[in-house]
Amino acid sequence: MTRDGNEGPTIGAALTRFLGFAALWGVLIRSGQPGDLAVGALTAAAATWASLRLLPPATGQVRFAVLAARSPRFLWQSILAGIDVARRALAPRMPLAAGFVAYRTGLPRGQARNTFATITSVLPGTVPVADDDTGMVYHCLDTGQPVTAQLAADERAYGKALVPGRAHG
Repeated sequence: MTRDGNEGPTIGAALTRFLGFAALWGVLIRSGQPGDLAVGALTAAAATWASLRLLPPATGQVRFAVLAARSPRFLWQSILAGIDVARRALAPRMPLAAGFVAYRTGLPRGQARNTFATITSVLPGTVPVADDDTGMVYHCLDTGQPVTAQLAADERAYGKALVPGRAHG
């Protein structure tokens, strides 16, 4: 909500996103030439407009400092999952029970759920493939594993970093 009570992007959200896109431009281009800076400013403005239209601030937020504090957990899970996938790929007798698992999440559609899906998508062995109003569907290498319990633990672990807003369709 804006200060006048109307739904729409806040100045703070727009400025934060613009600065993020401008910083990304600066990292990618690494040029201080006036023409590059002008194009970067226009690109960051266009990206900000698109992001505010596609994912309004009212759909939630991500607390990046809290998320960064969870990075050791994420790295450890990535290592363990990578070893498991490599073991399955290199051991021809290793049984696979690939399939789909439905996970009922407490996160409504929006930025918090999108970030949760992104985090869980980079962990080997599972990948989110669909979602609806009640939850998400994951493709798994082994449906015999406690996938939903792991996802619930991840949702609790990242819960303070992912602040849900109203659902976004």
